[in-house]
Amino acid sequence: MSTIHWTEDRTARSARWHSESAAPPPRRIVVADDRTKAATAYRLACEGTALLWRGDFHNARHLLSAMRRRVDGRPARPGDTPEDSFHLHRRARGHRARVLGRLIVLLADDHSLDLRRAPDVRQACAEAYGPSAGTMAVALTELLGVVGAREWRAKGIEVPALGARVHPHYGVFSPVRGEYVDLVARAPLPPAVPCRTAFDLGTGTGVLAALLAGRGVERVVATDIAPRALACARDNVRRLGLTGRVEIVGPALFPPGRADLVVCNPPWLPARPTSAVEQGVYDPDSAMLHGFLDGLVDHLAPGGEGWLVLSDLAEHLGLRSRGDLLTAVAAAGLRVVDRIDTRPRHPRSRDTTDPLHAARAAEVTSLWRLAARPSMSACRRRNAL
Repeated sequence: MSTIHWTEDRTARSARWHSESAAPPPRRIVVADDRTKAATAYRLACEGTALLWRGDFHNARHLLSAMRRRVDGRPARPGDTPEDSFHLHRRARGHRARVLGRLIVLLADDHSLDLRRAPDVRQACAEAYGPSAGTMAVALTELLGVVGAREWRAKGIEVPALGARVHPHYGVFSPVRGEYVDLVARAPLPPAVPCRTAFDLGTGTGVLAALLAGRGVERVVATDIAPRALACARDNVRRLGLTGRVEIVGPALFPPGRADLVVCNPPWLPARPTSAVEQGVYDPDSAMLHGFLDGLVDHLAPGGEGWLVLSDLAEHLGLRSRGDLLTAVAAAGLRVVDRIDTRPRHPRSRDTTDPLHAARAAEVTSLWRLAARPSMSACRRRNAL
């Protein structure tokens, strides 16, 4: 972990630097407090200087809001194509995150925040960061996200299709967009076999694994590559009383063996994530999508199906074509059995001020029912003998 250095009260000081988005440690740091003007803070942040806050906690939040208004006052210009607009939007969001992330705070060696009127953040930080290893500097924006995640984890999120609440952990993608859950809830189970075993790849909170168990699948094996997601899924499986029917394994994409049903809801956009939680949205070079497709035939039981839950937002943004997807399906020795579509219900699909509004308004989320081509399935079985 990196170390930052600054001078305060004519004394050289240092602390460990932590950033969930892998932001580099600031090279220049000035001490800021309740006397610091928003215009000054914004200018310094744009120049690359971090501001170590030593004043009132609520005033720090007010300052952050004032800086946010300034950076949001310069919206990204639209591009000549949807793909250009997407990249310009991502660049603007990256600039915004860097500027706002330069207002930083210190966490003591017990994760406490020594600021006037500061909330008790120790439990939230312990859940997000693990045991403390000494004084640590983090961006205020990140700390607010950690505190907000703790509230979501404690209260949980109601999932109507599940008839229960799931409790997302910090850094794990939350099932706030329910359309993909509803698709898995209403798609017909594979008719050719009794669906006794299912795999849920990239399980996240474990919501789809729990849903499959609720639909009568006798044994569900859920995987993820992220340690936080594995811990979160195990927590939710325990809360839902499904420990005997849902097994969480990993880090891995596929577990060993074959299943009657293999479900995968990979990140929908082929781009690089800039934080842990963005890994649920962005899949560089569609690596997880191709990993699922390329490994599916070898993990399907005879007569089984693979369910790919995928939005076509990438197609509307010019990041991936429908032809690319169908070519990848065919190259993996698969055929499309059926496709079930739904429209998004989230507020951003109706936000006309969003620079990506046209693509979001046209978005369709689909559950692709895939099966091995007969010749490919027989060939793989012969090779396994």
